[in-house]
Amino acid sequence: MNINNREEKKIAGKTLKRIKDKKSDYWTKRAEEVSLKLFHEAAEKVPAYKDFLRKNKINPAKVKNFKDFKSVPSTSKENYLRQYPLEDLTWNGYLKKSLVFTSTSGSTGAPFYFPRNHILDWQSSIYHQIFLENSGIDVNKSTLVIVCFGMGVWIGGLITYQAFRLISGRGYPLTIITPGVNKKEIFEALKNIGHKFDQIILCGYPPFMKDVVDEAKSQGVKWQDHNVRIIFAAESFSEKFREYIIDKTGIQDIHTGTMNIYGSADIGTMAIETPVNIMMRRIALERKNIYKNIFAEANRLPTFAQFNPEFINFESPNGNIYCTGNNTIPFLRYEIGDNGGVVSWNDADSIFKSHGIDIRKEAKSAGLENTISELPSVYLYERTDMSTKLYGAIIFPEYVKGGLERAKFASYITGRFTMFTKHDRKHDEYLEINIELKNGVKTGRSLEKEITKSIVESLLKNSAEHKNNANMMPGRVVPKIILWNYEHPLYFKSGTKQKWVKKDYPIRL
Repeated sequence: MNINNREEKKIAGKTLKRIKDKKSDYWTKRAEEVSLKLFHEAAEKVPAYKDFLRKNKINPAKVKNFKDFKSVPSTSKENYLRQYPLEDLTWNGYLKKSLVFTSTSGSTGAPFYFPRNHILDWQSSIYHQIFLENSGIDVNKSTLVIVCFGMGVWIGGLITYQAFRLISGRGYPLTIITPGVNKKEIFEALKNIGHKFDQIILCGYPPFMKDVVDEAKSQGVKWQDHNVRIIFAAESFSEKFREYIIDKTGIQDIHTGTMNIYGSADIGTMAIETPVNIMMRRIALERKNIYKNIFAEANRLPTFAQFNPEFINFESPNGNIYCTGNNTIPFLRYEIGDNGGVVSWNDADSIFKSHGIDIRKEAKSAGLENTISELPSVYLYERTDMSTKLYGAIIFPEYVKGGLERAKFASYITGRFTMFTKHDRKHDEYLEINIELKNGVKTGRSLEKEITKSIVESLLKNSAEHKNNANMMPGRVVPKIILWNYEHPLYFKSGTKQKWVKKDYPIRL
């Protein structure tokens, strides 16, 4: 974006105003227009996509409307990105320009390196500024942003840093420090310079941020001395988790004090929780009939986030999330590996009204009327590869989290775990769940029993298949619980993204 700060601020202001003012029908139309335009440009100027369409016998000239576009085959890492040289995936097959590379974690195979330009940083800055405005961050007061995402080849730390740098050029007096996943440096920053700022924004991966929140007291940090907000990303979490974090940090507002980001190395910041998303999610959890109407899988808890179709658009055929967006590698109906659905503002509003709830009135009573935008929302569950099976019943991490997120366990466990299906010497299946203890906590048989009981209750509640198996095979599907010392390197190595599910398991010598 070769423009000066004044021009950039003006463009950002217009974008933010459009997000605030435009109605649901406008965004539906823009989603279709932008997707179709990008398709035709990529079909002409991206060598790999041109070949992909040819191999799939798609004539771009015959794709004239959004209905036609939805019949175009989807792309993925397997059928597209890994099938062509990297340069052929880019505009005009050209890589020799100003770019930043980020990598996937490699959790589903070999890492893929994504080139990106400044546009993704700019789009991310718009989403982050929405959070600043919605969360009551005062532009006339000093703000310290502590970036606790990894600062290596992964996208989270770098794009967050760049987003806040851009925002600071629009008049926010932001100071940024980037300790990454180094807890010692995070606490040193809070102790030595935190008190010099009126407001603090912590940005990090949910389980890691829970560690930071929990360990602060032992490190000499008192949350009540700071005016804190928290930005999360990388995975879903429950409202119980949010309530726990807010209670521990003294954040004042359940709807505005935190935000979860739906992002990826593939194409950056894709959607964000807004206060109204959080409010609707919390109401739906209390009103199961509403929950079933909005979310496709009523027994799973999704992230629920709004997105700008002018940045990236989502579709959800058969419950699979496809995204279409532009960058160095343009993505057309790209299967990002998540499952869930898409809901327009009008559709969500109608669902709530059919159950006697007016979203705008609820927002007003919660003091959220100024945060409302009619952008569409995407809801998504854990990645499609993040589950295991036990006697045919699918076990998702959310089911186990539901059993661990009890107040009585808060003093003993961090909430992190790794699970997988194993076989005993008789070749019978069983579910092993490895759980991390808090620093200084010792394992005990009574704690194991209590945790096992709680997880069993959650599994029976959330999975009809598992409940049927439990009835048919008494005792056979009770999980094996193993408690590990804090940050044990086998499953809980410090500074790495937690693997909730493993498809293969390590051999312990």
